[in-house]
Amino acid sequence: MTPATPSDRPTGVTVTCPIRWGDMDALGHVNNIIFFQYCESARIAYFDALEIGRFKRQPTDGPGMVAANLNFRRQLKYPGTVDVTAHTTQVGERSFTLAYTIVDRADGAVVADGTSVCLWVDYAAGKALRLPDDLVSQIARLEEKPELAQRTPPTAG
Repeated sequence: MTPATPSDRPTGVTVTCPIRWGDMDALGHVNNIIFFQYCESARIAYFDALEIGRFKRQPTDGPGMVAANLNFRRQLKYPGTVDVTAHTTQVGERSFTLAYTIVDRADGAVVADGTSVCLWVDYAAGKALRLPDDLVSQIARLEEKPELAQRTPPTAG
């Protein structure tokens, strides 16, 4: 296996989430919706690290999410703790993709991974806007990946 180079390694933001008794369902494992909440915690911490509020051009601008996907690899149970990493993998004109990895601290196993597509929204108009250039630059700095500032054009499909 080739070691990851600095430009290949996920940077982004990692948060630690406790597994709460109430996170479990009737089957005795953490309910799938809770995994999405763990990702939400990492996403909001990522937005905080970006200081995302300073990129608003008007009070009704802000981040939104249009897609979310998780691959469940293994069950979780109380008690425990997970580390959740969020990092940007792609930046386009109006959106960027956050990738998530959820790791069980007990044994270091990846228990889930996935993505979400985030965009910049004018909430009052109900439409997506071009990502602010300074936000894109800040994402590239946070990720230590200058190539993210080049914005990947959308693929046809």
